[in-house]
Order: sequence, then C-alpha cells, then structure tokens
Amino acid sequence: MRKIIFMTFFMAITAMTAQSEFPSVDIKTLDGKSINTKELSSDGDIKIISLWATWCVPCLKELDAISEVYPDWQDETGVELIAISVDDSRTISRVRPMINGKDWEYKILLDTNNDLKRALGASTVPLTLIVKDNKIVHRHSGYSPGAELELYEKVLELSN
Repeated sequence: MRKIIFMTFFMAITAMTAQSEFPSVDIKTLDGKSINTKELSSDGDIKIISLWATWCVPCLKELDAISEVYPDWQDETGVELIAISVDDSRTISRVRPMINGKDWEYKILLDTNNDLKRALGASTVPLTLIVKDNKIVHRHSGYSPGAELELYEKVLELSN
C-alpha cells in the first residue's frame, strides 16, 4: 500500500514539474526558418505565448482585445507576446493575410505540425501561457471578454 501511495505521489510531482517547463520544440517563422521554442524565453523577460488558429473565433477575439492595449503593456512591463499559429497545411496560407489585415504587432510563428501544441497537452485553442526563463508560470485555455485584464494582472505581478 505504501508503495502505491509513494508511486502516485511521485507521478503527481513529476507531472507538475514537467508541466511547468516550457517544451523544446522546433517551429517555423513566417519566412520558413526553424526556431526552437527554448529560444523564446531564455532571456529572463516575461513572454506571453498564445496558441491560436485562423479558424478559431475566440483566438481572434483574444488577440484583437490584447492588440488594443499591447503597446501600453509593453511600455509598462516590457512583456512580449508571441502568437503561434497551429493552422495546418490546409489553412496555413490564411495566416499571413490575416495578420496583415489585423495589423497585430506580435511576433508570429507557425506550429503547422502541432508539435508544440501536443507537447503542451493542449486540446483546444486559444491557449495562453505566461513564460519566464523557460518556465510556464501561468496557463489559461479559452477566451471570454475581460480575460485579457486578468492576463495583464498576472504580467504585472511577475514584472514587479
């Protein structure tokens, strides 16, 4: 019985530790260059990582809502938002026209094979993470109006 309890406890601790580490996965820039996700958050700065797709209405609403206040967020905290599209080979051609039309000032990357999405255990998008020093310090799935304010509060907490 003790062995079962110990094994359950050990697996739970391992799962919690693994969850807090930002995965190392190769994804692409809009220009087709490969970049490893570990390079995104190794500088000590706070990063917001948003997994999104062109066909995901809540994703677009969230990124639009953040876009309105993003310059202020950057001025106040220095946070950078990196929007990683999980569009697959059938819909990837929609990404560039969409972001040009939206005039988002985010860094846009592509996870067309969904390697990062799988590594994060994300079943749905949008998935919004706050990452610092390659550690996931906040995770939120879905979007409802006002969720960007909660996100900003977390960023403020971490930047102080």
